[in-house]
Amino acid sequence: MNMAQALVAQTTGIFAPEMTVDFIFVVILFATVFVVLQRARAGLSIPPIRKIPGLEAIDEAIGRSTEMGKPVHYSPGMSSFGPELYAGLATLSYVAKIAAQYDTKLIVTVRRPQVHPVAAEIVKQAYLEAGRPDAYNPDDIRYVSDWQFSYTAAVLGIIQREKPAANLMIGYWMAEALVLAEAGSEAGCIQIGANTNVFQIHFFIVACDYTLIGEELFAASAYLSKDPMLTGTVVAQDIMKILFGILIIIGTVWATIAGNADALIELLSR
Repeated sequence: MNMAQALVAQTTGIFAPEMTVDFIFVVILFATVFVVLQRARAGLSIPPIRKIPGLEAIDEAIGRSTEMGKPVHYSPGMSSFGPELYAGLATLSYVAKIAAQYDTKLIVTVRRPQVHPVAAEIVKQAYLEAGRPDAYNPDDIRYVSDWQFSYTAAVLGIIQREKPAANLMIGYWMAEALVLAEAGSEAGCIQIGANTNVFQIHFFIVACDYTLIGEELFAASAYLSKDPMLTGTVVAQDIMKILFGILIIIGTVWATIAGNADALIELLSR
């Protein structure tokens, strides 16, 4: 039997035998999500999401801007359409609604031209839901540049000219993270940053008042909206993480006692 025939023989069937354990984990994941969502849909209690100070501080930041008569600056990050941008835009909807209720000017800057109409529509809809469509100003939703540091320079200028009291940077950030956070700090802004880039997150930690680290960004929409369905999805994922953590601990202890991990690797490869 040549190599090609061997590969065909190995892939014959529903799935590869060595993927059995992976298949079981996927089934458990889907079952967990289904059960938690069914409980949420039925109005039954589900575990709450832990308190996230950075999200709790959003109302405080907007309220501070209102008291000072200054605008709020918001950016959904530097990425194009993807998980981080979607999370940033979901949070933008909440921020815009609160800004509309408080009658506070909201300046939104975006890097990608294709993101601009989406951000504008989100803010417009938020003002409609808040009952203040007349307060929506399309000129405050600004596409500035697709170039990374041209965008950075433009936002620096906006912070210097508009003097916002709050600077919210919720999305994916790269080398411009410290530049923008430092500019906001010098301007006296209360700053909330969120990032999934492990090479830049520490700049937000030292320069911002509050920082959302990693997956806290993706939990933001569920946390702020209090939607049981969204919350249920986050809870189900956290349950699976706990399960995986327990399995890792068990595997580590097993490998340590046995003296090698070959048996465990063989078991999980079946």
